[in-house]
Amino acid sequence: MRLTIINGPNLNLLGKREPSIYGDQGFESYLEDLRSRYPQVEMSYFQSNIEGELITAIQEAGFSQDGIILNAAAYTHTSVGIGDAVKAVPSPVIEVHISNTFAREEYRHQSFISAVVKGVIVGFGLQSYELAVLSFLSDNK
Repeated sequence: MRLTIINGPNLNLLGKREPSIYGDQGFESYLEDLRSRYPQVEMSYFQSNIEGELITAIQEAGFSQDGIILNAAAYTHTSVGIGDAVKAVPSPVIEVHISNTFAREEYRHQSFISAVVKGVIVGFGLQSYELAVLSFLSDNK
């Protein structure tokens, strides 16, 4: 199974940015742990702070991968373009968020992505990514 994890703006600062919300572990070290727990899954990773680069990554992965795990971060609440990119590709996408977006500011309660994805995992910290991997694995049995 081949999955691509795509992270949006400011997620390059995990481990440094607001640890009370996002924790104190950087994503790269978390990804190493995740890959070691699921060696049967080939996981590629892309992060960008730029909306157009995220759209391009979704388009590329969406025609070549078995699934995409997408944390569009703040673009979740603002980007019709990212939602359209998800809708345009055949690969299933799971939307993940580290924090519980519904327990935060009201503008974070809206997603332009949720209606066009396989599912949404919200509020389990970095474990949200593992839950998405497990979902793809259970579909692949």
